[in-house]
Amino acid sequence: MYVVSLTYRVPQEIVDFHNDAHIAWLQKAFDDGVFIAAGRKVPRTGGLLLSQAEREILDASLAQDPFYSNGVADFEVLEFHAGRVAPGFENLLDAPPAPTA
Repeated sequence: MYVVSLTYRVPQEIVDFHNDAHIAWLQKAFDDGVFIAAGRKVPRTGGLLLSQAEREILDASLAQDPFYSNGVADFEVLEFHAGRVAPGFENLLDAPPAPTA
């Protein structure tokens, strides 16, 4: 699983200018199954995305984000393995490794 941290690198008015295109890209990425959660940081200095997609698919999608292509934000991709979750969030658990012979 991946957490993508976006940090704005431009003034808020430039972020706002590109926001509609970013939201359209984000909707397509959700429709394509790339992300399972997204939201703004508080205070509004960027955003966070949660993905269970393969890394190559995630990277290809991120490259299409107008915030990326227009230099609006820096992107940091962090991989982690969910080994424990609260009840109701079992779909976030990593699959156990396949048995070896």
